[in-house]
Amino acid sequence: MYKIDKEANRIIALEAPTFSELGFKERSNIQEWIANQPDVLGEELLIIQKEFSGFSDTNERLDLLALDKDGALVLIENKLDDAGRDVTWQALKYASYCSRLSRDDIRRIFQDYLMKISSSDSADDKICEFFEVENIDELALNKGVTQRIILVAAKFRKEVTSTVMWLMNFKIRLQCFRTQAYRFGDNLFLSVEQIIPTKDAEEFMVGLATKALDEVGDAEAEKGRHSLRREFWGRLIKKMNSLSPLYASVSPQRYSWISASSGVRGLGLNFVATETCGRVELYIDRGEKAMNELIYDDLLEAKSVIEADFGQSLEWQRLEDKRACRLRFEVAANVFDRESWPVLTEKLSDAMNRLDKALKGPLVKIKEKLKAGTFGHADASVE
Repeated sequence: MYKIDKEANRIIALEAPTFSELGFKERSNIQEWIANQPDVLGEELLIIQKEFSGFSDTNERLDLLALDKDGALVLIENKLDDAGRDVTWQALKYASYCSRLSRDDIRRIFQDYLMKISSSDSADDKICEFFEVENIDELALNKGVTQRIILVAAKFRKEVTSTVMWLMNFKIRLQCFRTQAYRFGDNLFLSVEQIIPTKDAEEFMVGLATKALDEVGDAEAEKGRHSLRREFWGRLIKKMNSLSPLYASVSPQRYSWISASSGVRGLGLNFVATETCGRVELYIDRGEKAMNELIYDDLLEAKSVIEADFGQSLEWQRLEDKRACRLRFEVAANVFDRESWPVLTEKLSDAMNRLDKALKGPLVKIKEKLKAGTFGHADASVE
């Protein structure tokens, strides 16, 4: 920091002694300055306790406990010159302890603080005044995991800043303020600067953290869905094997579908299970749209016979905008609802068994036509 000398048009560097060199103490000075002027941290805060020790089975003490305008608890841990290497772990412990505090706990803690500083004010009145409400019962205080942490020190070690930046990726609201004393003659000055996240980048970094956490959550949720699908397919295959050997060589997997060969290359008898439906289908894809449509049309001519043997109507889809064609039978279902599995596996295995039997005759004829080349196509491979 510099003093501007207007007459000489020069700047003069101010001395920057440590707080220890000036004889200041962590609790009796730094803590008192913040407690009496909390907006030095860049926002309106209501200090509700100093040296808070209301943690069960521990003698630890939090420097300052406050409320912000959103009703979140703000834990302020200040150090004199060096934050040390364990300040983040210390603050996280305090946050975990404070996460359990109810609205009534907060009122009691604040009232104790007011009595400690010889104030005759009511905690309820002061809280209502701070939040500009008529009744404290209107307020939701310390909701969920909204606890915030503010670290204040003249110096932050690399292991501290690195840990803080990493924790912010998980939406833990952490801020670091760097303090510095300056001296010019007999005058002393104090600088308090938010360094993590920088004030200009705070909104951006919080947005990035939210996005990163959402992506982590999505990835974890997807892993859970993969696990559920494998378990469901295992049960369905077991049920299917009790009716037919069609799926005897198929293994459970993580995707929303599993497939068995119909006996004709490119024609798969598939199970499909999603959040909205369960399905059995014949999926026709030999690699060429024209051939797929020829096979589909041939099956369509036998529609009445196939559906009579199946015992229900099927949905016939030529899929004009895709290479493949298919015919299917679908039921409403949610594969991620484990309680529905007994009924769903019963319905799907029964439907697949009926579909396989209904298609056996028509597929034998298609196989013979492919072998004879009577579909008018050079490809006679029928494996």
